Amino acid sequence: VQLQASGGGLVQAGGSLRLSCATSGRTVSSFAAGWFRQAPGKDREFVASISWNGDKTYYADSAKGRFTISRDNAKNTVYLQMNSLKPEDTAVYYCAAGIFGPSTVVTDTTGRGYDYWGKGTQVTVSQ
Repeated sequence: VQLQASGGGLVQAGGSLRLSCATSGRTVSSFAAGWFRQAPGKDREFVASISWNGDKTYYADSAKGRFTISRDNAKNTVYLQMNSLKPEDTAVYYCAAGIFGPSTVVTDTTGRGYDYWGKGTQVTVSQ
């Protein structure tokens, strides 16, 4: 499975961005997916996850109420809609895929359970 994240960019605080994670290779619909981020000098941080069929989502506290993860398995794409962005959201955002079982709330915040990772996309939020 190959993952490619896109949609990052420079946005002012309070603005919005939608990240996309396009997948190829094996059918992505059998994988749960997650978004992680890493800011300079900081450890990788969990952002959100979604079950393979899209009915279960899980968010980091920092993302709750502002970010929405979704997926379109027909398009083999996972999305992260980010609203009300803050400067502290500045980071490289990575998408990941893994097998966690059907209709499961994926609470793996370490990333160790994910099998596939894409290259990141830079998100920069200015004051």
